[in-house]
Amino acid sequence: MLEKLFTSGIRADIMSLLFNNPEEKFYMREIARLTNKNASGIKRELDKLENMELVTSEKEGNLKYFRVNRNSALFPELKGLIAKSLGLPGALKSILKASDTKTAFIYGPYVDDTNLHYLELFVVSDSNNVDKIVSDIEKRFGREIRYAVMSQAEYKMKKKSGDRNLRKLLNSKKILLLGRL
Repeated sequence: MLEKLFTSGIRADIMSLLFNNPEEKFYMREIARLTNKNASGIKRELDKLENMELVTSEKEGNLKYFRVNRNSALFPELKGLIAKSLGLPGALKSILKASDTKTAFIYGPYVDDTNLHYLELFVVSDSNNVDKIVSDIEKRFGREIRYAVMSQAEYKMKKKSGDRNLRKLLNSKKILLLGRL
């Protein structure tokens, strides 16, 4: 089973997306877009994961949605393994990307010392579920996440007007998770 499981980078990206978002379901082209991979490769890997019973699918209209099989005996262990392999920044990136976050980065002391018990996160998103995402990640990694969320419109306006606080934040040392500054 293990030799079947870890044979493809595409599969690893799919598993990262699905295992980090176990409550969500995604259609094939959405997975291809979120992982930045070819749709035909995504389809092939989803079929294999479904045959291994790690992924389930359901049809809604003319779309076939995929989600992680939470009833699989391997689910808890694989979820933990994927979280450990991605680390905190990778897990944040994967989950925020799936929530339609446009820009996100880690800043502050954590950038120089990843052993700190907290990190500071800046998010540009119009999504209403950033609080839940951060809470879930805090529980999973046992670290406090101090975060600020700004809407896309507010971010663009402050950036265009040369807001001093935003400019200072954007010029600071950071770990870019998503988007462009």
